[in-house]
Amino acid sequence: MSDGINHEIVKITIPLEYASHRLDAVLVKMFPDYSRSRLQTWIKAERVWLDGVTPRARDKVIGGELLEVHIEHEMCDEEVIAQDIPLDIIYEDEDILVVNKPVGLVVHPGAGNSDGTLQNGLLFHDEKLHEVPRSGIVHRLDKDTSGLLVVAKTLKAHKLLVEQLQARTVHREYLAIVFGVLTSGGTIDIGIGRSGRDRKKMTVKAEGKQAITHFRVLDRYRGHTRIKVNLETGRTHQIRVHMAHAKHPLVGDSTYGGRLQLPAGCGDELKEMLRGFNRQALHARKLGLIHPITGKSMEWSAPVPEDMKQLIAVLEQDIAQDHKKDDYYLDDFSDEFTDEY
Repeated sequence: MSDGINHEIVKITIPLEYASHRLDAVLVKMFPDYSRSRLQTWIKAERVWLDGVTPRARDKVIGGELLEVHIEHEMCDEEVIAQDIPLDIIYEDEDILVVNKPVGLVVHPGAGNSDGTLQNGLLFHDEKLHEVPRSGIVHRLDKDTSGLLVVAKTLKAHKLLVEQLQARTVHREYLAIVFGVLTSGGTIDIGIGRSGRDRKKMTVKAEGKQAITHFRVLDRYRGHTRIKVNLETGRTHQIRVHMAHAKHPLVGDSTYGGRLQLPAGCGDELKEMLRGFNRQALHARKLGLIHPITGKSMEWSAPVPEDMKQLIAVLEQDIAQDHKKDDYYLDDFSDEFTDEY
């Protein structure tokens, strides 16, 4: 079986204008389709030769040397097959596409999900994505989180989108419904790492990878809050872990939410809705970035999925009924007050 990588040997003379520059910096200029980190990896793997010698990334060039680079064109794993999976593509051009991922669709194959993923569907949609790492997938959403994902269709677009994500210039806005009534928005800035007790879960760790989550209150209900969330970083399960750490876990989050909480005094319809809502109430509703090729600022939005719409409607109805009761008692009190005077 193939290792899923195509190898190409490129031999080129280093221009004299690059004299005294670091080798890795020179490679970035001479091979702009690849990230600096990937080029440094090739240097460490001895896939880069300078006048027949394997150099270090920090070595300075003098210009005129013969550079030999063994380029790895990463291909999709041969076991990831193209499958005709319906995709809700809301934008596409020659370089990128933006898809609205539904609830229940896994982004790429892994343990327990060998096929039927977004990646399988992308390969069916465009066979050229075999030539791009991970079929162009540069960021992920959890299986039961809905919303927007951008996919790179070329190596160059892939490199530049990854750089935007690393530079934190990609705008990602989420809609979430959490337990508890938040009085105001805020920012959670605490690292996230793999749990030592359960390797499938993440947890907050001061020594973990930096994770920054900004949230703002949109609506308050009897015992829940609808919030807008903006990610400054993109760690695994970041919103779910951070909000659970803040004692406001997402509705329906069986991994981080603990046992079901029912607000005191809520109606039967809300109780039934909360008991039956079996996925985290999280939707990636907006995505903004700079187009990797044209440089144009672009933004897309995706409508709230039906199950979250229904949950919001029931939450609003529940608190509205409560307000009607208050109005009823206030009217009775007003009448008595008038009669007495």
